[in-house]
Formats: sequence, C-alpha cells, structure tokens
Amino acid sequence: MKNIVLFGPPGAGKGTQANFLKETYDLVHISTGDVFRYNIKNQTDLGLLAKSYMDKGELVPDQVTIDMLGDVVANNPDANGFIFDGFPRNTFQAEALDDILKAYNAEVNAMIALEVDDEVLVKRLLKRGETSGRSDDSSEEIVRNRIKIYYNETAILKSFYDQKGKYHGVNGVGDIDTITQRLNAVIDTL
Repeated sequence: MKNIVLFGPPGAGKGTQANFLKETYDLVHISTGDVFRYNIKNQTDLGLLAKSYMDKGELVPDQVTIDMLGDVVANNPDANGFIFDGFPRNTFQAEALDDILKAYNAEVNAMIALEVDDEVLVKRLLKRGETSGRSDDSSEEIVRNRIKIYYNETAILKSFYDQKGKYHGVNGVGDIDTITQRLNAVIDTL
C-alpha cells in the first residue's frame, strides 16, 4: 500500500495533480475539500459546521476533519493506497493519520509538497473563485488569510515529515504536465 500526503498552500495545484496521480498509481484520492463539500451539500451536521469555518477562510477543527477522513479510509478497505490532499494540516492530524493507517498495517510513505510563490497562489485562487463560485476563493482578503493560516499552522508538518525522512519538496510552478512529471519522479523512488 502506497500512501502519499500531497501538500502545499491553497491554490498550489494539489487537486489537479492528485487526479493524475490516482490514475497513474491506482490510488484513492481523498481530498479534504471534496469531503467537506460533500458533507456541506448534503447538509450533514459536520458539513454545516465545516462550512461556517471555511466561509471565514479558517481551518475546520481537527476532530471534525479526522472523523470525516477516517470514514473514507474505512470505506475503501481494498485500496492500493491513498493520496491525502489537504490533510493532515498539523502534527495532531498527522499523528491521527498514522493511527488510522496503522489499523490497516500501513503508513504514510511520503509527504510531497508543491511549492508555489504567494502571489501566484493569490492569482490562481481568485481566478478559481470567478469560475467556481467557491466563497473561500471570492476575495483577496480571504485568500491571503488562508495562505497566512497555512504558513502559521500547517507548514510545521514539513519538519514533522522531514525528521522521518519522508518530506519531498517539488516546484509547483509550470505547466501541468511538467509538474506531474516532477511528482512522478519522486513517487517512483518510493
């Protein structure tokens, strides 16, 4: 089982790249955003709670996120592995992910971070907001707050995975195919 944490700030291209990687390596893509949107669309209690945080550009509380994603892993017992997109976001969630995977005699094999300049991220997210209607991409203030939260609260995971020899930074700027090739080069060495 190959388990990849695909990491990077909002707008780095995690969702786009995860779609290519899941096909190439036959992995289940678990996008925190997709899981949240599913729960929001279906107006579950967890979905409504998550939406209240997302609308303000804040992160959803750890336990809500852990419970949602743990259910997705449990519902895919025959998976060849997972791509975690947008999770974990802090060491508490990373340790919870380790516990979830241990139940399946598995572990995180690598954390691959897409590295992109902040101004490129802002432009990407505002453009996505124009076409997607996503409220969390609707204003520059909210977008910049999300990026700030990423650096303040989630960038610590770089050292968490680096200490385990599992961190890999990848340049997330360029055309989609080139970025995919960079990611494949890392995954092929695992």
